[in-house]
Amino acid sequence: MTVATLSASDQTAAVQRRAMVDSQLRTNDVNDPALVAALLETAREPHLPEAARAGAYIDRAIPLSEGRALNPPLTTARLMADASIKAGQNVLLIGAATGYCAALIAALGARVTAVEEKAALIALGRAALGERSDIRWVEAPLTAGAPDGAPYDVMIVDGAIEALPQALLAQLRPGARVATGLADGSVTRLARAVAIEGGAPVAPYAFADLECVHLPGFAAPPRFTF
Repeated sequence: MTVATLSASDQTAAVQRRAMVDSQLRTNDVNDPALVAALLETAREPHLPEAARAGAYIDRAIPLSEGRALNPPLTTARLMADASIKAGQNVLLIGAATGYCAALIAALGARVTAVEEKAALIALGRAALGERSDIRWVEAPLTAGAPDGAPYDVMIVDGAIEALPQALLAQLRPGARVATGLADGSVTRLARAVAIEGGAPVAPYAFADLECVHLPGFAAPPRFTF
């Protein structure tokens, strides 16, 4: 569909997406041509509640429902840039929410298993995306992942967590890239890791301090004290 055939509202959204990419993302280390193209072609507003769609391309978290929120565009884009997703890869997405990140992953030519525990968020994501062979929704606890689709080449956790559960790491092939948000009290960071044989624990390495929405259920195990 050409710009000339787009509705006025669609043209406005396309202009806003271009501004988001040029002013917010390219200036913050999101420069991979394939990812930039995916960001330009993937509408964000269908993944938001009707009342929030006017602010779809502002770089801020947007509340959804049931205590959840959609990450700011820069946060999701930086996680994806660090994950370096390639066409044909098998990607595990944790905290899929309403499917915006899943749509971006699919636009890169990868197959994505989108794990989300809130049925209302999945319903909004399905309405935005329709039924697609490259996006598989799994309604399950975020910490459980989707072992029936393993092994995965990449895992993106689109939110801030305190620890990476071994149950998720065990679903990754050795050498798989992991991109996640990390929560340290009120501070959130983006971090990377590489999975190793047998799902052994790995220590994510923080690479950016950015706003990142918190995901439930990922509390770090208590530390032993005397």
